[in-house]
Amino acid sequence: MEKEKLDLVVQELIKRSGSLVDIILEGHFPGNRLAGGKYSMGSHSITLYMEEIKNQCYQLFSSTERFLDYFTVVFAHELGHAEDRELVDLAEKLDLCKTEQERYQIALRIEENAWSFAEKLLPQMDHDFMQKIIYHSLKPYWDQLQLELA
Repeated sequence: MEKEKLDLVVQELIKRSGSLVDIILEGHFPGNRLAGGKYSMGSHSITLYMEEIKNQCYQLFSSTERFLDYFTVVFAHELGHAEDRELVDLAEKLDLCKTEQERYQIALRIEENAWSFAEKLLPQMDHDFMQKIIYHSLKPYWDQLQLELA
């Protein structure tokens, strides 16, 4: 049943966004991070990691009761990367950074672009719920930029 609900969310957001990106649902992220999703420019694909998304949801909300909403927000964010017209240029600039501060500023811009897309794609989503996810997603970038300025 859960897989069917996830598939419906994926189909609905693909339809709304008009994206042609390939979608892959996996159990676990293969690395040591708690990454819920990953967009690959090379293959124009999004991989979503179910267990990491559940863990993130639980860490942020102390429950997986709203897992489907959380999954929806994470997927919309990854679609934001897939549909970001600036991403190729920003990724090239990221490779050419001369300072850590510059690197974090560009990485933050990449993430903000994806979140902006997600917010437009999900106008009906509970605003406070989504803002909490966005805040916690962007906070490490803001914190790092503050450290670089200190």
